[in-house]
Amino acid sequence: MKNFGFMQGRLVSQERGKIQSFPWKKWKSEFSIGNRIGLNLMEWTLDHKKFYDNPINNHSGRKLIKFLKNKYKIQIKSVTCDFFMQSPYFLKKNIKTLQMLKDLIINANKLKIKFLILPLVDNGSLKSKKYEKNFINTTLKLCKKLKDNNMKIIFESDFKPSKLLAFIKKFPKKTFGINYDSGNSAGNKIVFEEEKVYFDRVDNIHLKDKNLKNISVDLGKGVVNFKELFSFCKKINYNGNYIFQTARYKDDVSIMKKNIKFVKKFL
Repeated sequence: MKNFGFMQGRLVSQERGKIQSFPWKKWKSEFSIGNRIGLNLMEWTLDHKKFYDNPINNHSGRKLIKFLKNKYKIQIKSVTCDFFMQSPYFLKKNIKTLQMLKDLIINANKLKIKFLILPLVDNGSLKSKKYEKNFINTTLKLCKKLKDNNMKIIFESDFKPSKLLAFIKKFPKKTFGINYDSGNSAGNKIVFEEEKVYFDRVDNIHLKDKNLKNISVDLGKGVVNFKELFSFCKKINYNGNYIFQTARYKDDVSIMKKNIKFVKKFL
């Protein structure tokens, strides 16, 4: 399945009960598992804790990642930067996070990764005009570094569609884009028709389903209209990535196989 992949950690047991985090003990095994079930794309996960210990941020780690990528034919095109959400740099006390992002731009480029996803949700939400202004001014200063390293920062946001459109217009298209999360949008009762206005800036899609209580459920069991989503993506010739960031259970591999089967009927 071209352009379809999985969120790192979704094919192995959870780290200390966390739904999403870097799988320190089993990260290497996910390459072979992904290959076995027919996925050739992984989205890397990076936490604030032990940031520089993560394999992506040191020479020996990147060397091993390259080996595993080649052996199991698994590409890595994006990194979900949970470290930003855990310590957002629009708060002055967390300014160290900005340096971490700058270092990641350089390190990720060495693995030919294209997209860094900044989650402007939950603890990373831009809930005030002050936070938003600080974030925009600081992040725009990264343009040259992004260009020099052939990278894009893409935002996952909790803004309403019209607000997100106005927000993304403040950033150059070559170096900034949008990560669309199907479950978060539907769970927050946002009408997909209204979201189409910014889809020309979408570079990455997280596939997820949620119910009306905003709780993650199996694909097809919630309120996301996947037929409409895939039909629209086909209509506009969307050629970005689709990443399974789906509900988790005890047997994540079996669930992922079900997810793949579910999605195939819309392709």
